[in-house]
Amino acid sequence: MTKSFGSDNHAGTHPAVMRAVVDANTGDAAAYGADAWTERATGEIRRLSCAQGEVFLVLNGSGANVLGLGLLLGRHEAVICAESAHINTDECGACERILGTKLLTVPAPDGKLTPELIARRLSGRGDEHCAQPGVVAITQATEVGTCYSLAELRKIRDFCAASGLRVFMDGARLANAAAHLGCTLADLAEHADVLSFGGTKNGAMCVEAVIVMRARDAVSAPFLRKQHMQLSSKMRFLAAQFIALLDDELWLRNARHANAMAARLQAGLAGLPGVEVMYPVQSDAVFARLDPRHIAELRREWTFHVWDETTSVVRWMTAFDTDESDVDAFLASIAAVAGSLPV
Repeated sequence: MTKSFGSDNHAGTHPAVMRAVVDANTGDAAAYGADAWTERATGEIRRLSCAQGEVFLVLNGSGANVLGLGLLLGRHEAVICAESAHINTDECGACERILGTKLLTVPAPDGKLTPELIARRLSGRGDEHCAQPGVVAITQATEVGTCYSLAELRKIRDFCAASGLRVFMDGARLANAAAHLGCTLADLAEHADVLSFGGTKNGAMCVEAVIVMRARDAVSAPFLRKQHMQLSSKMRFLAAQFIALLDDELWLRNARHANAMAARLQAGLAGLPGVEVMYPVQSDAVFARLDPRHIAELRREWTFHVWDETTSVVRWMTAFDTDESDVDAFLASIAAVAGSLPV
């Protein structure tokens, strides 16, 4: 079977994470997070992020986004986000349904918001007929694989602070951004009020962390996590996954490797006829435009996602377990297909 380039979710669980789950499966432990594993995992994430608030483990990325946004939103407030944001395109209206909020979307060709783009959605402030912007949601790394620089994050944070807006950071691929920028978790976390720290796309089985940077924003988190059905009774098995990822910076090493494999893929595409890379490759994703015939032929053997059928843009994802040989074999197939069909 060929390696999937469809998603970093297609990868299995890192062996170290799997061992940690098995090791945690000994004897009894208090439920709902009152165990030593959860205390250790959340304490270490809190230390690495320099959070003054709390850390809450949840089961999946959508749950992390809904919980994190819910901690910052008033009943009448809306969320400003990029049109491509996961909360807008891939979560079945969870924020609207569960939180009752409105998403104020902004076109962001490279996946990144700017103060200028955010300002476009502030015109209805003070009008009781309009949902009031309360939170800006940014994604790091973005849905198109780009990363905000620390300077870009700082500009957004400062603009939001001056405009009375809170910042939520969807960090499903936060590790990949940290690896690309060469920065710490704290360097990223300081630019958000609440953020998620993804594990599932980076070698874990099923766990994300919600980091609440200030204690005052964490008061309702235990209750909202329960209401949103994200409180695991056997929390030690979620915590064990993060303990393994945090040990000797496995989370960062995994992300660096995935990023390096995406960079290898991009480099190998150079000069291939009919292949156009669409965005800077800054994480574990390569977006490319191909001839529709090339896409169909490649999908006979390889698994990947057609991002936009109308423009023939595909997404190729790497992961912690992608080998150089996997990338090279895929590149050979792309080259063979691109050269075999008439232009």
